[in-house]
Amino acid sequence: MHAGDDAGSLDRATKDFLAARPQLFGIAYRMLGSSVEAEDILQEVWLRWQNADRTNILEPAAFLTTVTTRLAINHAQSARVRRESYTGPWLPEPVDTSQDPQLGAERAEALELAVLVLLEKLNPVERAAYVLREAFDYPYKQVADMLDTSEANTRQLVSRARKHLAAERREQVSPADHRRLLEVFVTAAQTGNLTELEDVLAADVVSYADGGGMRGASRVPVVGRPHVSKYLVAFRPRFWPQSDVRWVEANGRPAALVTSGGNPMALLSIDVSADGIDRLMWVLNPDKLAPYMASLNT
Repeated sequence: MHAGDDAGSLDRATKDFLAARPQLFGIAYRMLGSSVEAEDILQEVWLRWQNADRTNILEPAAFLTTVTTRLAINHAQSARVRRESYTGPWLPEPVDTSQDPQLGAERAEALELAVLVLLEKLNPVERAAYVLREAFDYPYKQVADMLDTSEANTRQLVSRARKHLAAERREQVSPADHRRLLEVFVTAAQTGNLTELEDVLAADVVSYADGGGMRGASRVPVVGRPHVSKYLVAFRPRFWPQSDVRWVEANGRPAALVTSGGNPMALLSIDVSADGIDRLMWVLNPDKLAPYMASLNT
């Protein structure tokens, strides 16, 4: 083989990889809830792709998707063990979806923070089946091949995942209503207006604060309208007065980025149904805010 052929072959391999990259990232991120871990998976996929015998690979994208999915499943299994020792509630690392609303997928499925939290409860193979089918619209047959299982089993995996999400989550409101409730909530939280807070929160609202063990973040979820609103009022004096709020997008939904002196303090996302705000998700862990801030500034 001539050096030129080699360079040409690697050139084509690079093009194929870059063409598939947004989709590969979208799969790995949905599987792991972490852009940093998803990037690590993509590094590994790229190395394997460079070293693969590519002469007989007719569909590079399918090959790359299969490798990404299998690596993500393995990684999710070990991540689950690590998360059991995580201090306080674990929330996914938020991603900025303003440039790519579907995050490399056919549909923006399995992207919202609340959905990613619920997908954590599935085993990694169920999660992969759901992600490939619902977000990336792969035919069941192809998903089955990627997961090395039967088509009938794949249908069951996807069906179980759908049922789990349907049981755990109410019908969502329109983006405009979502945005309005978020704005009303933030104003009420800033002013400590208990009545207004109680107006927008669902009766069984849950507030999750992911601080990764940092001081001041609640180590347990706060549950129920009276507890959550009182907690927010008590929390107000040391959180809001020194801070600025910037309206951003995270995981396909409006979010509030709270900064102090230009440094990120929290990213707040909410899950909203006709009953009001069902979930408050505060990402406070600086390690999870850093990648989000970097993507906003690019």
